[in-house]
Amino acid sequence: MFGLFSPFAVKSLALDNRIVLPPMATGMAGDDGAPAARHLQHYLARASRGVGLVVVEHAFVQPAGRYSGGQLGIYSDALVSAHAALVAGIHRAGGRIALQISHAGAAARSSLIGAQPVGPSPRPLDREGAEVPRSLPVADLEELTEAFALAAARAVDAGYDAVELHGAHGFLLSQFLSPLANERQDAYGKTLAGRARFPLETVRAVRSRVGPDYPLLYRLGLADYLDPSQGAGLKLEEGLVVAGWLADAGVDVLDVSGGLGGARPPTGGAGYFLPWAESIRARLSVPVLVAGGINDPLLADRAIRSGMADLIGVGRGLWADPAWAEKARQMLLGAG
Repeated sequence: MFGLFSPFAVKSLALDNRIVLPPMATGMAGDDGAPAARHLQHYLARASRGVGLVVVEHAFVQPAGRYSGGQLGIYSDALVSAHAALVAGIHRAGGRIALQISHAGAAARSSLIGAQPVGPSPRPLDREGAEVPRSLPVADLEELTEAFALAAARAVDAGYDAVELHGAHGFLLSQFLSPLANERQDAYGKTLAGRARFPLETVRAVRSRVGPDYPLLYRLGLADYLDPSQGAGLKLEEGLVVAGWLADAGVDVLDVSGGLGGARPPTGGAGYFLPWAESIRARLSVPVLVAGGINDPLLADRAIRSGMADLIGVGRGLWADPAWAEKARQMLLGAG
């Protein structure tokens, strides 16, 4: 029966159901960013109890892209073995696991990374404590696309079933898309196509490194929604255009979220990103993952059945109750 507990597959990624634990930072990594034993305990508690896919919290691809203390890293080959141990533990329990990779860009702090944060333009983000970033020259952008590609290759080497690029919530890829952060007057700014150039080049570099058959996800901030009354920031219609470009560049699953304004729009409510996910599915054939206030199994199931999304991220529900998926199955399908 089609619904939340129907199987899903894209390329080599085959899931028993459509429940996803989205990336949520735990702050449990060591100083070098290596996964700790507590990470396995945290993710195993959910993967072993009916979650279709675990997306591990974002791992920084360069030391300069570290967002917070205790964040995971995947910037060095020396970290592959620790990630492999985490993956192996989830696989032994029959789970599927992906890794989100990121660069904080202007959202980083000099006190943590030991240098001035970088960004598309020397303009601080509209958030408390934001610093003026150093504008990235084109040569550094080429180095950054390679850093993402190498990080993705390390995820493959560690055995992850998929990798996700973090292009939302005011991280570097999201910063380039937003006219509030990107004031460049070169080929990486000015127009929507210019602002999307660096994210698209990053996707292509990752795709080239991991090969054509490896599942690639992209968490896309479809709109900034910081000042709707003035139309400021990345607009929804622009985000939908970028979604098509990302699919053409090699993204297999679009993970719908908010942009520079963060993970939660001002209006809130249950399933607040579902209309955005539905808009993508109406335009594109690429599968869509959506999270955002979806804690009710009936809502999650209805979103799948009605064609609003292909995968449902349950963040706070699974954080609070590792058995959420088991209980949802019981509610929707009964004992059988």
